[in-house]
Amino acid sequence: MSHKAVIIRGDGTGPELCEAVLKVIDASGAKIAWSDAEAGEKPLQRGEPVVPDKTIEIIKKTKIALKGPMTTPVGKGSVSANVTLRKKLDLFACVRPIWTLPGVETPFKDLNIVIFRENTEDLYAQIEYMATADVALALKVISKSGSRRIIEAAFEYARANGRKKVAAVHKANIMKISDGLFLQTAREIAEKYPEIEFGDYIVDNFCMQLVTRWKQFDVVVMPNLYGDIASDLAAGMMGGLGVAPGANFGRDCAVFEAVHGSAPKYAGLNRVNPTALLLSGVLMLRHLKETQAADRIEQALYRVLREGQARTYDLGGTTGTQEFAQAIIAKMS
Repeated sequence: MSHKAVIIRGDGTGPELCEAVLKVIDASGAKIAWSDAEAGEKPLQRGEPVVPDKTIEIIKKTKIALKGPMTTPVGKGSVSANVTLRKKLDLFACVRPIWTLPGVETPFKDLNIVIFRENTEDLYAQIEYMATADVALALKVISKSGSRRIIEAAFEYARANGRKKVAAVHKANIMKISDGLFLQTAREIAEKYPEIEFGDYIVDNFCMQLVTRWKQFDVVVMPNLYGDIASDLAAGMMGGLGVAPGANFGRDCAVFEAVHGSAPKYAGLNRVNPTALLLSGVLMLRHLKETQAADRIEQALYRVLREGQARTYDLGGTTGTQEFAQAIIAKMS
C-alpha cells in the first residue's frame, strides 16, 4: 500500500536531516508519495506568512506530515511557525515517548515514559502585550474542553497500550483557577478509567522526581508550558535532543517532528544527528500501519547504535549526517 504525506524540510539543518531520513524511509520498503511544503524562514523572506495557507491546505488534504526543525526567533520577529502549525491544524496533543536506546550512554536506565503535552492553549496562545512601557502581560489560557481532550487522549493511550498509570502535572497550589481547572478535569476523567492508577504532581516536584525516581512514571499529561519544559528534560535523560522523537495529533491530522531546533550554526556541515527525526518518521510509519517498515528501521538503528562504529558528534563520534543514514540503510540490506 502506498501513502501520501507532506514533507516540510524546515530551516537550518532541517533540509539535510530530511534528506537523510527520507533515504532511510525509502530503503525500508515503505511506499510514501511525498509532497513538499514550506513553513518557517523561507516563506517569511518572501513576505509570506510563516506558515502559508497552501501548506495548511495540503496537510489537511493528506492528513500526514513529517517536519524538519524550524527556526523560531527569540524575543523578536514573527510568531513561531511550530505553534502556528499546531493551532491552524488543531494539533492539540503533543506526544513524546521517552525510552532507553541501546548503545546511548545515559545514567537513566530503564526509561519508559510517554508524555502528553497540551499543544494549543496555556501561555502558548501567544496573547501578550505591553500594558505600559515597563509592564508586559501574557494571558494563560486553560479551558475545560482543551484540558478534557488532552487528558482523555492520555488515558485512551494508556488503555490501548496496556499502560498502568497516568499522572497529571500542574501548579494548582499557586494558579488555583487555571491549573486548578486542569487538575479538576483530570480527576473527573480518571474516574472513567478505574483500571488505570491516577495521581497528580506539582510541576516542580515532578521535575525533581523525574530525575530521581523516573521508574514510577508511565503516562504523564500536562499543560503546554510544563509539557514543553519537562519533555525536553526527559529528552536529555534519554540521551539528548538529537535522539528524541515527537508527534503532534489532532482529530484529523498528524505532524511528526524531532523535538530539537534547527541548529543553524551547523547548517550545511553534514554533522547533526538524524536519529530524532528518523524516530519521528518511525512513529509516522506506525501511525500509517507500516509496521514492518517501522520495525526494519528501528532494528537497523539499534544495531548501529549498539555497535558504535557510526556515531554523530553528539554521541561522541565523528560520523556525518548522511553517512549515519547510510550505516542504518546498510543494516537493513
